[in-house]
This record gives sequence, structure tokens and C-alpha cells, in this order.
Amino acid sequence: MVEKIEDLSLPEAVVQRILKAAVPEGVNVGKEARSVLGRAAAVFVIYLTASATNTASSNNRKSIVGQDILDALEEMEFEDFLEPLQEFQEAFRKSELEKRNKKKESAAARPSTSAAPTVPADKENEVEEIIGE
Repeated sequence: MVEKIEDLSLPEAVVQRILKAAVPEGVNVGKEARSVLGRAAAVFVIYLTASATNTASSNNRKSIVGQDILDALEEMEFEDFLEPLQEFQEAFRKSELEKRNKKKESAAARPSTSAAPTVPADKENEVEEIIGE
């Protein structure tokens, strides 16, 4: 865990990209405001993670899952974020399932390299003579 919150902040490029998407065109955000916003976002992530960790612990788990994050947001009274995040979570799960299915399909379509070698029909007699059948 982080020793001091001052040691933690989001990369400036990430903050800039988020701001570019969130702020109306023509609005400039100063360097100090970007820095403060990056620190505030980092503090929020720490707080959300701590709350989600408590949720996981109360369910006797050491790993945080998506539902823990959603439960933590609700506990922190950020209910307005729940619906869009649940939609994102469902889309993410669907995407991961499609990736897994695609991987399985491509693996099934590939010839197996572990199968025993086949003997051409014209060489079967020679092989039988060699192995004594």
C-alpha cells in the first residue's frame, strides 16, 4: 500500500485525456487544476478500493471483484454511477465470453499436433512388417 498519498497520482497524460473527453470544447483547464484533479482522482481510487476491500473481506474473499466495486460505490452514496457501470460490466463480461469462445473455436479448427502420426495406405504393409504384426 502507498506510504503517503502525496506519492500517488495519476499520469498527467491520463488526466489530460479524461479532461479532454469531459470538458466542453473551448474550456481550458490550467496546469494546477489538472494536477489537483489527478490527485483527487487518485484519492478517490484509494477510498473506493479500501471500501471494496472491506466488502470482499466481509464476504470472506481476498480478491476484489466487480460487484465489490459497485457495492462500494453504493455504500459511498454514488448511486448515479451504478447503472452505467453495471451496463459496462455486462458489456465487458460479454466481450470476454466472446473472446473465450473465439479462442476455443480457433483451437478446435486447428489440427491437433499431439495426435499419433498417420501411415500412408501404401506403406501400411511395410510398417506391419517392421513392428511384427
